[in-house]
Amino acid sequence: MEVADAFDAIELPGHFTDVLYLTDQGSMPAEIKRLLKLRKLSFRVLPIDRFSEVRDGLDAIGTAVIEVKDSTAAHQRLIRIIETLEKEHIGVILLRGRAAVPVKSFSLAPSSASFSIGGTAQTVSVNELWSRISVNLAYRKGNSDLAVKPAIPPRQVHSIYRNKLAEQLNMTKVLADNLAEQLRLAGLVQQDFLPARLPNSDEVQWATIFVPAEWVSGDIYDVVRIDEQHIGFYVADVVGHGMPAALLTIFLKQALVTRETVGNNYRVFSPAEVVKNLNVRMAAQKLSGYQFATCCYCLLNTKTLQLTYARAGHPYPILIRRGRPPEQLEVRGSLLGIFEHAQYVQQTVQLQPGDKLLLYSDGGESFIGKFDDQGGFNFSDEFGRVTDLSIIEMTDALNARAQNQELAPSEVDDITMVGLEILGGAPSC
Repeated sequence: MEVADAFDAIELPGHFTDVLYLTDQGSMPAEIKRLLKLRKLSFRVLPIDRFSEVRDGLDAIGTAVIEVKDSTAAHQRLIRIIETLEKEHIGVILLRGRAAVPVKSFSLAPSSASFSIGGTAQTVSVNELWSRISVNLAYRKGNSDLAVKPAIPPRQVHSIYRNKLAEQLNMTKVLADNLAEQLRLAGLVQQDFLPARLPNSDEVQWATIFVPAEWVSGDIYDVVRIDEQHIGFYVADVVGHGMPAALLTIFLKQALVTRETVGNNYRVFSPAEVVKNLNVRMAAQKLSGYQFATCCYCLLNTKTLQLTYARAGHPYPILIRRGRPPEQLEVRGSLLGIFEHAQYVQQTVQLQPGDKLLLYSDGGESFIGKFDDQGGFNFSDEFGRVTDLSIIEMTDALNARAQNQELAPSEVDDITMVGLEILGGAPSC
């Protein structure tokens, strides 16, 4: 059954909106409106600055199409909107205006306009746009808790499928078993890309957590000694789940470069340079789906205990210092893969013996803390009870919590953490 036929065969509750179209252009292009009407999809057009009107009703949204100009002033607002939609498992298609490129559509009248996806030079026809919308809707409806019912009479459905049911069930079981085995093996390959050993020493103790939501993960991390006095480490999180997200994590692993060699010398990249270069490489791939990612990269000088960090749309690092409440280390930074020319900044903090630092993906927010209505971040009581433990005991406790939490299928997310603790001894200058 083709995707279009599949949508004709199900009927969602009347309040469900297939496509939320957010725009700063005032209206939806006629070609897209005609496409949605032809495919019998419900849609709502909303100015992007009025996104708050639908924030409480995202459970009834199928997919989101966002049309914006490449405006620096709108970067942070767009990032917050995309992050909010991703947390609700709503696929996002980012349109960056029209390109005057003749595009022939086979299902609609020929059009003289196409649309640029995700800030790249790539253009897509309305047919290609429909393909992306249909994939997002299929994933959303397939994983939604919403009840669906046949749009044709049950008796007719039974008549169509009764002779093929046993054959389809057997085929489905074989395919499911094969897919499960392939995913299991893919998960093992992905974990081979994680560090086999951590650079523990008398000065620094490391600990990590890696809990995929499925066989494979949309998260990746690394802790690597760059030279005798620098250790680079990061957590990256691809928007989405499953195999497409996992494949992109391998790209991120290979594309993140921590230093350059010139002749017989080398230069260690600053965190801002690392994240900027990673964003450029990711944007240059012109990825067709699951094209956004977050990352927090840190550089530790083991001689001076100075920590420099930069982030790209990722949860802030957490500094835990004796006698003080946990503190978020805030620094600005856009998501990876959206704005090719995005600029990233970095901050530096002086660590001292007894300090602990925690990087984590957004799957850990459920038991670390959450933002309140005023935009402040409140750490959970559960997290507060483990901050006095050593970094190994602390991550063990958080790992146990991650393994035992009871969540609805739509709420399950990858959980990754990288923690360090500065042990005894004074830093040398």
